[in-house]
Amino acid sequence: MDMDSAAALSNSIVEARKNSKFCNICCNLTDKYICNICDSHKRNQSLIMVVEDPRDMAAYEKIGEFDGLYHILNGRLSPMNGIGPDDIRIKELIKRLDERVLEVVLATNPNVEGEATAMYIAKLVKPLGISVTRIAHGVPVGSDLEQVDGLTLSRALSGRIEI
Repeated sequence: MDMDSAAALSNSIVEARKNSKFCNICCNLTDKYICNICDSHKRNQSLIMVVEDPRDMAAYEKIGEFDGLYHILNGRLSPMNGIGPDDIRIKELIKRLDERVLEVVLATNPNVEGEATAMYIAKLVKPLGISVTRIAHGVPVGSDLEQVDGLTLSRALSGRIEI
């Protein structure tokens, strides 16, 4: 890359960083006060999916099968690393939950910290009378059962569906 191209690239990165902020509603990264997803009237306002970071939201947007809103925690609970409820965007989620919200989908990662985060949020949301669901976990497509760990097999069995 020549020097002019490198300088242009570095200036673009600096400008993007300067203009990035968190959406006032979902805490996603954006260059506006309200991101395009929260600003869309085509989205299902009664459904909020909670994810750990913007990349998780982008993965769901890429498949195009979720038409609700998102809430980005920008982290997950990790007591071993000193990350508690006040260090991620749980308070902002609870403030969003009004009579329009009928379901909160917990889509945190299927690891110890993600599970702890999901359980903590579920305990806060359920008393509000809002349905709380968790994304399914199971055997990855294309894998061999003998190579899958016990916890994944157990979750796959308990989350089975009728065909």
